Amino acid sequence: NLINYAIVAAFYIVVTVMIQTGNATRHMKSMLVPICVAVILAVSLNLVIGFLGELSLGHAAFMSVGAYTGGLLSKFMANQFPQLPVAVRFPLSLLAGGLLGAIFGALVCLVVLRLKGDYLAIVTLAFGEILRSIVINLEFTGGAAGLKGVPQDASFTYGIILVFITLFVIQNLVKSKHGRAIQALRDNTIAATSVGVNATRYKLIVFSLSAFFAGVAGVLLASSNYTVQSQKFNYNYSIEILVMVVLGGMGNITGSIISATLITILNTELQTVLSGDLAVLKDIIYSLILILIVIYNNAPKLKAFRERFNLKAIIHRLVRRKKKAGDISDDAARWDVITTKIDMDEVLSTDIVVNESVIKPDKEEKP
Repeated sequence: NLINYAIVAAFYIVVTVMIQTGNATRHMKSMLVPICVAVILAVSLNLVIGFLGELSLGHAAFMSVGAYTGGLLSKFMANQFPQLPVAVRFPLSLLAGGLLGAIFGALVCLVVLRLKGDYLAIVTLAFGEILRSIVINLEFTGGAAGLKGVPQDASFTYGIILVFITLFVIQNLVKSKHGRAIQALRDNTIAATSVGVNATRYKLIVFSLSAFFAGVAGVLLASSNYTVQSQKFNYNYSIEILVMVVLGGMGNITGSIISATLITILNTELQTVLSGDLAVLKDIIYSLILILIVIYNNAPKLKAFRERFNLKAIIHRLVRRKKKAGDISDDAARWDVITTKIDMDEVLSTDIVVNESVIKPDKEEKP
């Protein structure tokens, strides 16, 4: 858990120093809030896919619920209560968007409670498309043109705070007894329910919590853009979030943080570099890069290379030190890193002398 907090804190410190010293470009600043949004989405979806083991493709729909709810509420408060500070208005919008997203998540969970695998993915995907079609035809959401005039209350600092809150809640849930019950349902639902794990209860908790943070991410995105458009929350975006989780590793929160950041940067850079007639190449290059990453992560012939040159192995080799002979205070049976205590080619002998005056029979044996 501390590693994930350290990664986010280090990222925030480095970026803040670059901004304060004038080394951050405008293009770089524009990517900061979207990176925070992507991290929140990837970590929250990982709770459903990686820890519960259910395939959901409706994450963008929950995000759209939060975006429109938070955007409408923020716009209303800015018009009706202009004296209300951003420090009050923005958290209220986040709470409203997150709660409504959680309600929709619970409703979807109740509908698909008995579905698994491809069937669950199809139903959640259909829910997202139905919700997007409804939003397009509503007047108060702005219709196809989108919701305009949303106050730009979001900032990079707010985004990092929300990332920390997301990590704190989800990581502590995963490490708790409830997290172990959720993972037990993933591994074997029948065995888990046979020992008293309430499958319905935990699925509702996971879907609601994941949808809550998706709604929060939607409010953060809406408050960083002047307009909220429904076309942003189509099935392609849900699949993009799924790709972040899969590339980072299902059940691996650190991987979700890193992959969400890299994919967001990759998409933004490709959109910037490939403009005009070259824009059609964006999806092709993006897909090829993802295919190469998937092959690298899963190819059996590259397993030895991955194990030798991954970040954890490199750090371990850099900090590893040979232990002194006889120092077994931290002996974890790692004989490959601990100096051998005894040379096995030596012959050991012990002379045993029996003290006849001490060892005596209890009584004399009769002939």
